[in-house]
Amino acid sequence: MATGKLNAVTGATGLLGSHVVEQLAGRGERVRALVRPTSDTAFLRRHGVGLAIGDLHDPESLRRFVTGAEVVYHCAAKVGDWGPWSLYQREVIDLTANVLSACETVGVGRVLHVSSITVYGHPKPRPQLITEDEPLGQNLWIWDHYCRSKIVAEEICRRYRGSLTILRPGWMYGPRDRNTLPRVVKALQAGRVKLLGDGDNLLNILHAADAAQGAILAANAPQAVGQAYNLSSSGEITQRQLLDLLTDLLGLPRITRHIRFRLAFGVGLLSEVIGHLIRLKRPPYITRYGVSLVGRSTGFSTAKARSYLGWKPQVNVQDGMRETLQWFQAASGGSVAPVGRLS
Repeated sequence: MATGKLNAVTGATGLLGSHVVEQLAGRGERVRALVRPTSDTAFLRRHGVGLAIGDLHDPESLRRFVTGAEVVYHCAAKVGDWGPWSLYQREVIDLTANVLSACETVGVGRVLHVSSITVYGHPKPRPQLITEDEPLGQNLWIWDHYCRSKIVAEEICRRYRGSLTILRPGWMYGPRDRNTLPRVVKALQAGRVKLLGDGDNLLNILHAADAAQGAILAANAPQAVGQAYNLSSSGEITQRQLLDLLTDLLGLPRITRHIRFRLAFGVGLLSEVIGHLIRLKRPPYITRYGVSLVGRSTGFSTAKARSYLGWKPQVNVQDGMRETLQWFQAASGGSVAPVGRLS
């Protein structure tokens, strides 16, 4: 039976939150998750997580949820690059304000707020790695709602009167990823993917288990109070290597067709314009964010997390992608091709 301090986790059924829960439970610590009545809680129950039924927009259920917690991990947020500003206002900014208000009211010892490297905006490519001292919100685009909402959420965090640490992870993947990788897999299966540019750009991709490890280290380090930390594994794999890995695992032919980055970016913008005009509910097949995520080299320094937290990624991309696709295959009911072996 779990003992010791109580950790409260928002977004515990999501990608990062579920990995934070898994690791905390593995350490023998007590974990409480705030879930909706309709949430699938089988994974949480398997890990002995205490379930608090409630809503992140209900102050009373939030106060009950954080009461007695020594650490609150705020992992819940709207993820992705598509939707009206009102959605990001409610599901990123308002959520953060609600959680911090509850924590301040009951006197929670420590808050770990999950932000994103997208808060830096779109800095121009350069050899130097981007550190935590870099200005936020550079070269923002029209409809850059996710980036803007994450910046505002960090502003709310800086006004918090208790002990708080900000985490800025990069592009995360792993088992229980229901957003980014499924879109990539479906695009590969439909034959819609091309190499953006020469395909040799390095990606900022990070397994959610490594991000969770960083979150737990930061939440328990006294020196991390008031600090922000980048987490990424920039330099491990290129765009071409990642697509080769995915197609090999899925039993699909490797991608050999190319499209110029600027052209793909322009197509993404046009797709977004049309999508907004027709009020498209789902994201277009190609967006500027997706093109930049896969086709652009932007390096983020993790020296601060490595030096002050002792953080170091443990999961290599080859093993992590195989594990993720196996989970996705099981979760999709077999609609994804069996995961093969790397040669």
